[in-house]
Formats: sequence, C-alpha cells, structure tokens
Amino acid sequence: MDILVLGLNYKTAPVEIREKFVFVDDQTERALHLLSQSKSIAECVIVGTCNRTEVYVVCDQASMGRDYAMRFLAEWFGVSKDSFREYLYIKENEQAIDHLLRVAAGLDSMVVGETQILGQVRDAFLLAQRLQVTGTVFNTLFKQAITFAKRVHTETAIGQNAVSVSYAAVELGKKIFGSFAGKSVLIIGAGKMSELTAKHLHANGAERVTVANRTLKRAQLLAEQFQGEACTMEQLPQALLSADVVISSTGANGYVLGKKELAPIMKQRNHRPLFMVDIAVPRDLNPDLHELDNVYLYDIDDLEGIVASNLEERSREAKKVEGMIAEEIVAFTNWYQTLGVAPLIAALQEKALVVHSEAMRKIENKLPGLTEREMHIIRKTTKGIVNQLMHDPIVRLKEMAASRKGEEVLDIFTELFALEEILARNEQESVWEKKKNRQQLTSSEAVLLSRKN
Repeated sequence: MDILVLGLNYKTAPVEIREKFVFVDDQTERALHLLSQSKSIAECVIVGTCNRTEVYVVCDQASMGRDYAMRFLAEWFGVSKDSFREYLYIKENEQAIDHLLRVAAGLDSMVVGETQILGQVRDAFLLAQRLQVTGTVFNTLFKQAITFAKRVHTETAIGQNAVSVSYAAVELGKKIFGSFAGKSVLIIGAGKMSELTAKHLHANGAERVTVANRTLKRAQLLAEQFQGEACTMEQLPQALLSADVVISSTGANGYVLGKKELAPIMKQRNHRPLFMVDIAVPRDLNPDLHELDNVYLYDIDDLEGIVASNLEERSREAKKVEGMIAEEIVAFTNWYQTLGVAPLIAALQEKALVVHSEAMRKIENKLPGLTEREMHIIRKTTKGIVNQLMHDPIVRLKEMAASRKGEEVLDIFTELFALEEILARNEQESVWEKKKNRQQLTSSEAVLLSRKN
C-alpha cells in the first residue's frame, strides 16, 4: 500500500487556478464518496482551504493511485488533466507523511505557524472518518499529525510572535496597557490598514471605536463595522480627549497632528497614556510627539521591524519543528512497516488453533476413557506448548518487518508456515466486508441527497 498527496497551493498555483479547485462544503461528502469508489484507492481525505486543495489517498499501487486521483480532480472540476498538471504537486509515502505534518503544524502556511490550518485538517479528517472512507492507515496518520501539531504549538513559540503590521500594533499596545478591555480606539482616516488594525484591536477587547475622516460618510461606513461613532477632522481634538489608542492612515501630504496640537489635549487628559500608530506613508503624525510624556508613538518602520524580527524568531522555531517532524516520520514509518505483520500473526494463530483442535480430537478418539479434568489438563498443556513455539517467531517477525527487507521477510514467513491459503481467504472476506459497508454508505448518501432535493 502507498500513501499519496496530490494538491495545489499558493506556492505552486496562482489564484486564478486555485479558485477553480475549491470543494464547496455541502458537496465535499459526495466528492469523498466518489473518490473512495475509484479503482486502487482504499482510503481518502480531502483538505481544502483558501490557499490549498489537497487530496490524500491510500492506494494499492502508487502509479494507479496518482492516475485515478488526477482523473477524479479533472472530472469533479470539469477540467482537463493537462490544464492543471504543471501546478500540481504529488508526494509519495515518507514525503507525503512529511507534507501532512508540515501542513498541520503551520510550516507550509503563507503565515508560518498559524493555527487555523490545524482546525481545517482536523475537520477534514473527522468528516472522512465519519463517512467511513478512512481506515487503519489514515486513522492513525491523521490522529498522529493532529496530536503532533498541538504539541508543536505547546512546546515551541512558532505561533507566538506577530507577523503582520496590524498584529504587531496590537502586541505593542498590550505591552503598554496589558489589556485592551474597555479601551477606546480612534481611527484617523479610513484606510485599509487602519481598518485591519482596528479589527484586531476590537477582537482583543477594545470596546469603543471612533473614526475621524475628511469625508464623514466614509467615516460612518467604517464606524458601523464596530458599532462606533464618526466625526470630521475638525472634531479631532474632541475625539482625542477620550481615546486610548490612535491609528492614523489618511494619505495626506503633510502631518495631520503634532506636538503643538496634542500638548494642550494631553493636559486636559491629565497625561493619561496615549498609544499612537502611524501607518501612513508619508507619515501623518509628527515625530516631535515623542517629546510628550505618556505618548507612545510608532510608525510603519517600527512595526515592520517588529514583524521582521518576529518572522526571524518563527524561522528559528521552525527549525526546532524540523527535528520533531523527523522523529514523527520514523515513528509512523516503523508502525506502518509492521502493519503487514498483523494478518500474518492472525493467520499463524488460526492455523495453530486448527492444528491444536485436530490433535485434541485424535487424543479423545484414541483415549476415550479420559475424564473431563484429564482432558482439560492435556488441552491446557498442549496449548501452552503451541503458544511457546509461536512466541519467538512472532517476536522476530515484528522486529524484522521493520527492517529494509521487511517485505521480503513477510513473504518468507508466509511461505515457511504455508499461510497463503488462510491469508487469501481472510483478504477476500475483508474486501467483501468493505464492499458491503461502502454499498450501505452509498445507499445512505442517496437517501440523504434525495431528501435535500
């Protein structure tokens, strides 16, 4: 069996390509059912976000798995394979495992270390598991990846440093105020960056938002997003009296506020701390504001410096995660390599049970006068002998299956103990059971779809 991932993301495909490969939420269930019915594919999970679309499959042969997964993508989205082949990445086995661990931990995200992707991977797996299109391999791999990603964010600082200007502004404010709970935010101008920063401040507890702008109507539109108030630039001095945080981005050619204008206002405020963020280029806030007590002024260069420093810190933390990923791959690979041992052990135990039962039947026929107690002692003793004889071969089999020649070892073991017939029968029964479950599942899906329609 092989593990594959096929996908497109922000690194490999432009947005005009990515937007053609989006699984709509209410159609993902049907997509998973169809993919699971594809030839060669035994298990599957679909991970879809705004920046990536990925199909994970367990297949009985890598080349066939690739072909059928690509065919599925082409048919589902109504495009030719040639139209997206150059944007598609395909990873197999260890590389696929490595990729999933990186994705879940946020190492493959546009913003390194972000945690949203972990929830998206978890939801994708839980959906596939609920639909019974995962099995032993993916149930183990995805649970391991999710647990690993949680450990990464607990044991490292990869997600703790702000990596956007707006987040950096919020983090700076926390150092000054400790908390934004109950604080008032004044936005000077209605630029996009000001809006984004205001959203982060509001999400971190800032309760009152006032927007000052040359055009009152535009100020009102932005203020409505936060159930705030709007005012004109002429009313700015009054708005500054109650503000705790000022975010400025007007696009003006000169300074809109300096020491001369703010000094008398700070007196009226009893020099209550004022946190000011100037995101404008050219700057809105005169650097002479630094001379005022309890005024904390930061411009775009200050924030970008913080972002660069934090990105560097995240990169250092990412290197720690690299080592953790290598350990996870070894752990999963060791488990995966011994996966083929279970059917062999079961087959050997089944054969031993048959041999033991036949021996007991012969003893009972040849010694009909034995009491029930005597039969019990013989049965228990002979069963102990059988178990002791099987113990060492089973232990050695598990050890050798994890080696490079693991597949060859399994074949030799099968031939040595003549387990071919039992294995073939058990495999056939397993396939029949899976088929039966899938047919039942497909019927359930049909009922569900008919109700929706």
